[in-house]
Amino acid sequence: MATLYQLHPTDPQAYQVAQICKALQAGAVILYPTDTVYAIGCDLNSKSAVERLRRIKQLSNDKPLTFLCPSLSNIAAYAQVSDAAYRLIKRLIPGPYTFLLPATKLVPKLVMNPKRKTTGIRVPHHPISQALLNGLGNPIISTSAPSLLPADMRFSAVELFDQLENSVDLIVDDQSALGSRLSTIIDLTHQPPVVVRKGLGWEAVADLELA
Repeated sequence: MATLYQLHPTDPQAYQVAQICKALQAGAVILYPTDTVYAIGCDLNSKSAVERLRRIKQLSNDKPLTFLCPSLSNIAAYAQVSDAAYRLIKRLIPGPYTFLLPATKLVPKLVMNPKRKTTGIRVPHHPISQALLNGLGNPIISTSAPSLLPADMRFSAVELFDQLENSVDLIVDDQSALGSRLSTIIDLTHQPPVVVRKGLGWEAVADLELA
């Protein structure tokens, strides 16, 4: 059964954040809030945790995973960012956007799309996500949690936690209402960029389809 941490939604307790980050470094898989929906995450550098996350989500190894970074400077370490892509990303982050970019050699093969050698990167606008990212010092591999539940199921935080408490090691509860919209996905390997999924914040990038 997972250990539950209750964090303040805008000012997460530093001691508890440090405990969660220590667990992530040791290979833990966590259920935690982001600026879109709750996500299942682990340390980028823990191969065993990434493999376990794939098993939880029932994802084959050819399905790319998204990872969260605290800032634009971190993105450049893991993805090749053109000048045009840089300007667009800078305009939109932090926020509910996932950017598909060519991966650098620092991205483990277990995370990227093996055929296209691309990766999905996010910079979330959420105090707890940011606190965890800064405390960990590495990106957090992330995949949405609601997609593990029946599509027609409307659930509360308690129900989500009950469904996943035996699948993850830690549950982070920010005591806020659950988000229900996924991130907007923008493929920056194309010019002009292509909106792959219209999610939260889609209205702010609607002009991309007109380019």
